[in-house]
Amino acid sequence: QVQLVESGGGLVQAGGSLRLSCAASGSIFSINAMGWYRQAPGKERELVARMTSSYTPTDADSVKGRFTISRDNAKNTVYLQMHSLKLEDTAVYYCNVDGRTVWGRGFESWGQETQVTVSS
Repeated sequence: QVQLVESGGGLVQAGGSLRLSCAASGSIFSINAMGWYRQAPGKERELVARMTSSYTPTDADSVKGRFTISRDNAKNTVYLQMHSLKLEDTAVYYCNVDGRTVWGRGFESWGQETQVTVSS
């Protein structure tokens, strides 16, 4: 009912930049929070950054000052601008969105995985 389409991952050298995008579509009435999580090999999934509908961001300490989350409510899209990428940022990144459908039910959706690989 709600689909998320991610784009923008890839391979980048340490110190480089990437921008991830995630567009939500489907039976959406309203969106609350939009965010990004990641999971590195052998590790648990962790929050990278999240932004509420009032544009209040939450960033993991490990990405503060390097990553910036933003959203375009008119496009139901969330972005993650990543600068000064480090080897330890290598992970599979997932978009996460929660809100309410046109039928009044709450939803939480995950995007397909997007690989980000940082090389030395």
